[in-house]
Amino acid sequence: MTTNEETTTKEETTAKPLWLLIEEKFLELNVQELSGQGKEAAVKKIAGEFDDAGYNFSKTGGLLLQLRWAMDDMLAVGRPMLKDLNDAIATLTLEEALEPFSATTNLLNDLGGTWKEIKKAERRIVVIGFVKKARIDLLVKKAKELTGDESIRFLISEDVASEMIISELGITGEKLAEVTAAIAAEKAEIERVATLLAAVDGKTDAERVKHLVTNNVAEDLIIEMAKVDKAAIDGVKKAMEEEIKEQERLAAEAAAKKKAEAEGPSLDAIAPEQLIEFIDSIREIMEFSEEEKEIRVMCEQSSIPKSLVDIAVSDPDKLDELEKNAQG
Repeated sequence: MTTNEETTTKEETTAKPLWLLIEEKFLELNVQELSGQGKEAAVKKIAGEFDDAGYNFSKTGGLLLQLRWAMDDMLAVGRPMLKDLNDAIATLTLEEALEPFSATTNLLNDLGGTWKEIKKAERRIVVIGFVKKARIDLLVKKAKELTGDESIRFLISEDVASEMIISELGITGEKLAEVTAAIAAEKAEIERVATLLAAVDGKTDAERVKHLVTNNVAEDLIIEMAKVDKAAIDGVKKAMEEEIKEQERLAAEAAAKKKAEAEGPSLDAIAPEQLIEFIDSIREIMEFSEEEKEIRVMCEQSSIPKSLVDIAVSDPDKLDELEKNAQG
């Protein structure tokens, strides 16, 4: 914020207004030594330094008057205005600096009683710049107190420029890009969950939680966005496990029933007349093929019970016995 260099070229200071350059010169002075001839010597010394920097102070009456008036104000107060400004900036808290325009107004109101010139519009702009710089410094200070990626996340959330984050935290551009991508992914997930919740708006907590769990939403995000506790999630998950078990049981029963229907009745459940018909069909099939696989396929196509087909392929001679018993 202040410059203590002994020599400064005009090109190097064109970004600073003249009043600020004068105030920076005053910081180098010992105010107690400016009485009498000391004051005039200081004016000549500062004017000469500005001459060397290309400002032609010594031959410009308006510039010399501006310098003398500023020095008169300093001597009346007993210290440079810039010292008070620097001290005020240094006492800003992060909370205050987060609102630069409000902080500047408060700061100028505090200093304006002593330094009326500081409340001028062109000076207010400079002070706002100082406050914004203080804001960045305070944000960086807080960020460095955080651990891991939290420091990067904090500065990103406060809209600090990427170049500043990289230089102040000593990280690579790749690392910043990585954290930025992670934040973008988290925001996208929040938007997805918001959409999911909108679809079950007005439903019970259990129904809402179940909808989110089913759509693979992380527990911490469910708690945050659905406004439920961990117990509610655990209860829903337990109920879902029991529901899944019941679904698996019903599916197993259905599969067993389907298998039984496909295999047909057991041997002792087949009526004698139908048994004889099935045996005749098996014999016709066996005339076409002796391969077990082919026999089974053709028997299945003819809806012949599996219990009878098993006998036909394992002990075909037993078919005669079964037929004889069926005929009585």
